[in-house]
Amino acid sequence: MDKSSVPARTRLLAGLWLAGLSLVLAGCSRQDLYDAAIAWERDAAGLQQQTLQAGDLNIAYLTNQQPNAGANLVMLHGFAGNKDNWVRMAGALSAEFNVFAIDLPGHGDSSKELTRSYRLTDQVRYVEAVLAQLGLTRVHMMGNSMGGAVTVLYAAQHPERLQSAVLFNPAGVFEYESEFTTKLREGDNPLIVRQPGDFKPLVDFVMEKKPFVPWPIYQVLEEKALANRPVYEHIFATLRESSDDQGFRQALSRIADPVLIIWGTEDRVIDYRNAELFEARIPQADTVLLEQIGHVPMIEVPERSAELIRQFVGRHSAATDAAAAN
Repeated sequence: MDKSSVPARTRLLAGLWLAGLSLVLAGCSRQDLYDAAIAWERDAAGLQQQTLQAGDLNIAYLTNQQPNAGANLVMLHGFAGNKDNWVRMAGALSAEFNVFAIDLPGHGDSSKELTRSYRLTDQVRYVEAVLAQLGLTRVHMMGNSMGGAVTVLYAAQHPERLQSAVLFNPAGVFEYESEFTTKLREGDNPLIVRQPGDFKPLVDFVMEKKPFVPWPIYQVLEEKALANRPVYEHIFATLRESSDDQGFRQALSRIADPVLIIWGTEDRVIDYRNAELFEARIPQADTVLLEQIGHVPMIEVPERSAELIRQFVGRHSAATDAAAAN
């Protein structure tokens, strides 16, 4: 049977199960299983890890094993996330688009200095430096949560670089309160892992529809989150201190490119009703609400998310090409 005729998710789950079984039988560690699972997922998605230097930043990112003639998709994860948040969705897109899933500074395998500023405006500068190093002049940018807010500000500042933007449960507007904002007022931040046992509740809080993950992987992810706690606390404090609600709403109105807003209705981090304000402010915006989905649709429903992107990006890539031809 041709590999392409087998559903990608079926191949992925089978591969992860076999990889896990072989490593357990060989007496390998949790870290070995984690490394094997991540490598398998990236390979199944047609992606590979690369690094680049952008000024004083060392940036890790995922991109196609085999570049193609399609449009460029730049993907920006949310707070405490990383480039691998996009892998399962990107696997449905990498055959026809060029993917660039970036570890934002302070996250994943990129630079994590505690002395660095991580304001949204700074992150826009960092993304611009990364795209310059990659030589990308026209892209479709998409971001989740914090990465969605960075995408908004980037779109407002650099319309010449973008063809379109996709916002997955974006941060930046909090007109409608959520369970997360209530917890913050009570002194609890469920997005930061502070002690062993915190990671599973974080996953339950962020996701409504949780994907399959081999059993030892959560333990390794928790260990990584605990190790990153100082930088995550620094980033979150910086974001709160530098929050500019009015300035952000003005930026929404300056976005000249088409925008697709995708939001899970069971988002406990940012209430989905805030999509109304994004759509009302952005001149060319459409919203898709995903029922029974939480804060990270690209992880919870990767195939559905990929299809929404394929349709939206394909439509606006064709429109851009037609305008350039004229």
